[in-house]
Amino acid sequence: MSFLSATGLGRAVFRPAPFRAPIYTRPHFARNFHASCSVSAAQRSVKSEELVEDYEAEDMLDYDFDDDDTTSAGHLMLREQRQTLYYLRLIEHEMPKLVAYRKPFVVPKDSPLIVRSLEYGGEDHPATSKRVVVVAVDDLPMTDKHSVHKIKLLAGPRWSLKPPANSGVSDLKSWGNGFIKISCEDFLHPAQNLKWISDTLDRLIGEANNKKDTFADVPQDVRHIYSVARKAKLGEHLRGRVHARPTIRDFPQDWLPDKPISRPGGM
Repeated sequence: MSFLSATGLGRAVFRPAPFRAPIYTRPHFARNFHASCSVSAAQRSVKSEELVEDYEAEDMLDYDFDDDDTTSAGHLMLREQRQTLYYLRLIEHEMPKLVAYRKPFVVPKDSPLIVRSLEYGGEDHPATSKRVVVVAVDDLPMTDKHSVHKIKLLAGPRWSLKPPANSGVSDLKSWGNGFIKISCEDFLHPAQNLKWISDTLDRLIGEANNKKDTFADVPQDVRHIYSVARKAKLGEHLRGRVHARPTIRDFPQDWLPDKPISRPGGM
């Protein structure tokens, strides 16, 4: 008896490994549209993959394509079409139900505040909680001209003579005593930022109407306005155009004809 046969190492070394056919899986396509109730769907266990037996795997390898199915790109196109049909059905059947919640638009009255916000199509962004409020000084409850002068001093660089950019104020509106812009993004929720702006504006109005010290001898600081005009490089900082830039309103009325001139051709 040899050493290999006595120890049993011969069988362990020279025994061929058994052949195992590869196991293939059948893809399971879930239906996007179904009419089954949620109770029965919860009770039924859905299997994403099914095991294939050895003989079935051999049959799949010998299977000839009979042009009875589409390619992978075709299945992707069909999935996109099913998704499109899903949203079209929502538009057709669910959107008309929103008419019950429709409310007519009512123009707000006695609301001089203009609130500006940012939205990114429903996506989360840090800037969505920011709120910006623009208000004209003439629309605030000021008692006299000393209160108007004092609130300009208290606002500091947040006051400007003309409406700020992207403030929602029409360019045709008269500037008057200028505008105050206050923004806040320190809090997590937009309502908190808006509440802080409202409280700050109330404190400004209350302090401006305080008659203990009117600051009448303090001049208005407009260096921030000239700085913005200088950085824009549009020539507004030259020859005093910041506060008195020529517009169509400055056209002499005496130069206008008494009657409108009719042009040939009805132009």
